[in-house]
Amino acid sequence: MSDPPLHYLTITEVAALIRDKQVSPVEVTEAMLQRIDALDGRFQSYATVMADQAMDSARKAEIEISAGGYLGPLHGVPIAVKDLCFTKGVRTMGGTPVLSNHVPDFDATVISKLAAAGSVLLGKLNLTEGAMAGYHPDFPIPVNPWNPEYWTGVSSSGSGVATAAGLCFGSLGSDTGGSIRFPAVSSVSSPHGDWSAATEFWPWPSPWTTSAP
Repeated sequence: MSDPPLHYLTITEVAALIRDKQVSPVEVTEAMLQRIDALDGRFQSYATVMADQAMDSARKAEIEISAGGYLGPLHGVPIAVKDLCFTKGVRTMGGTPVLSNHVPDFDATVISKLAAAGSVLLGKLNLTEGAMAGYHPDFPIPVNPWNPEYWTGVSSSGSGVATAAGLCFGSLGSDTGGSIRFPAVSSVSSPHGDWSAATEFWPWPSPWTTSAP
């Protein structure tokens, strides 16, 4: 059996290659952005692609790693996050046109932690309106990469699709009533997180006592 292509490596596999300097953060980020550009018009997983910021982060990570400043398993790894995570200077729409021009002036705690770990943020991923049950008609619905007739789950569907389609090496979702678990059974396996990784600035004013990242 031949080795999987770069974009289908697991996050731990690509992290090890970056750590061992067998591939560079710039190389893998360029590859991901090219794949997003080529395929996401069909899969509709991204709400916002942050190409310039991603390349800046990748170059920074490459310099740090080359100088011996490896930060750990997320350093230089291209990831994406659900578009309810506040990102400073980058719009956070939450799947609703009411917030189509909403640009936060601070990062959610989880975004700050991902940045501190040296990860490369490729962009923001589509979701249901307000991370609830249905999609707003003004927003695209993510398409299951295995079969467009198959379900993609609910509000973390963009996260599941982007990961399954090889459009990021890992993604962040959130779960109140199955929003991570449903994409896991329909398109991609997703781990369930806990609050210690996300607080103190939670991404979205949702019922946080029943949600988990």
